[in-house]
Amino acid sequence: MTVETGTEPSRRRHILLELGFATTLRGDELHGAATITPQMHVPGTGRLRTSVLATWTDTVTGLLAALTLGPRVPVTLELDVHLYRPAPGSGEIRAVGRKIKAGRSVFVAEVEWTVDGEPFAFGGGSFMVSPNEELRLPAELSLDMPISEHLLEVPLAERAGCERTAPGTAVLPRTDDGLNASRTVNGGLIALAAEEAILSLAPGATLSTLGLRYLQPARVGPVVADATLRADVGRATLRDSGNDDRLTTLATGRLFHDSE
Repeated sequence: MTVETGTEPSRRRHILLELGFATTLRGDELHGAATITPQMHVPGTGRLRTSVLATWTDTVTGLLAALTLGPRVPVTLELDVHLYRPAPGSGEIRAVGRKIKAGRSVFVAEVEWTVDGEPFAFGGGSFMVSPNEELRLPAELSLDMPISEHLLEVPLAERAGCERTAPGTAVLPRTDDGLNASRTVNGGLIALAAEEAILSLAPGATLSTLGLRYLQPARVGPVVADATLRADVGRATLRDSGNDDRLTTLATGRLFHDSE
C-alpha cells in the first residue's frame, strides 16, 4: 500500500500515485477507477502492464485490510492477478473490491476488473499485521483516494528506475517515493521488477497471470529479480541485494503472446 504512517514523510510524491488510480468506499465495497495511458504499457506492446493491475489490486485489497486491521499496518502476504484475455491498451478501468475473510491474524480480499464495462481480469490479496507494533496508520485514515495531480510522464519502469540488466534479470532501486506504509519497498514495485525480469525473456509478450508470495520486506535494496522461462511459464526470485541477498519474494507468471 502507499498509505503514509506519518512517522517519516516522503520527500517526493509517490511513484504509484502517479498511475492516477482513485478509490471510493461504497458500503462494504471499495471501488476504484483509472484511465490507461501509454506510460503504463509493456515495452514493445500497446497493452497495459499486468504489474499495474497487481499494484492496483494491492491498493484496493490493502485499503480494505487497513479498514479492518487498523490502526496496525497491514503487510501483504500474497497477491495475484488473472486476465481472461490480453490486457487493454486504452480506456477506463474500474475495480470493485470486496472482503472475503477478516480473521484476527489474516485478512483476504478480492477485486474484479472491467474496462469500458467489460470484465477482463480478477485478483486478490492476503495480509497480516506488521510485526512492528510501533507502526501505526493515520488516525484519520480515509479510503476515498482522489486522482493525483501529478501523473506519469515517462514509462513506469523508467520512473521507478527499474532496469533490465541482462536477459532474465531486472534491478529495482529502493527510493523514498517507492515505499509502503512499513517504509520498505512497495509490493507493487516488486511486482514490476518480477514482470520485467520475466518479460525480458519474451520480448513482445505480456502476462496473463502474475502471482507473488512476499516472504520478507525489502528493506535496503536494490531488489534484484532473476527469472527463468519454460513453456510460457515464468518463475522469478527477488532478493534484497543490500541486505545479504535475502530472499524477499517468489513470483510466477504465464505469458500471453500478441497473436492471442
